[in-house]
Amino acid sequence: MKKTAIFLFLITIVVCMFSDCSKAQETFQNKSESLMDKKVLIVYLSRTKNTKAVAVIIHKNIGGSLVELELENPYSKDYKTIVSQVAKENEIGFLPPLKTKIDSIEKYDIVFVGFPTWGMQLPPPMKSFLKQYNLSGKTIIPFNTNAGYGIGNSFQTVKELCPKSIILEGFSTKGGIERDGVLFVMEGEKEKQVEIDIQNWLKKIGLVN
Repeated sequence: MKKTAIFLFLITIVVCMFSDCSKAQETFQNKSESLMDKKVLIVYLSRTKNTKAVAVIIHKNIGGSLVELELENPYSKDYKTIVSQVAKENEIGFLPPLKTKIDSIEKYDIVFVGFPTWGMQLPPPMKSFLKQYNLSGKTIIPFNTNAGYGIGNSFQTVKELCPKSIILEGFSTKGGIERDGVLFVMEGEKEKQVEIDIQNWLKKIGLVN
């Protein structure tokens, strides 16, 4: 009797284990399927094309709509001039008007926002975008390129400008150093490594398997 009871007990444990595994697999599959149903928008601001390169890599791995932010009155091509102008815009809270128009933004569930670090802050044009469109209830994912000084307060500003959105962990990588005349660097081995880093990040935040 004891042996029979132990045998039945072991069978019960095995059945439960398989049942739990099946449920876990079903949950994972449901998660993957639900992500496939989401509509993705990738919006980016890029001066030296490094952030654009990151946006293109994300698009390659995720899909969705890819949109570059353009201004009604483009910034000067001179580095010192744009630094001075952006500093003033940040000081007075000026939001430059956008030439870029996004139709039916309400249809998107996930919005990637990409930008370089300017003066350790979020660039004014990206502030314009986040202020102009209603992103309430959407999942917002920031990504960034910088000259090696990091993201500054840019990711925090994204959170502050999207208080009713879900903000996921962002991605940042070193790009060019425009101050020193080092512009586009996202090519060759650098591009390959950044793509690997992006794929690992997308897995970490649960957007790819």
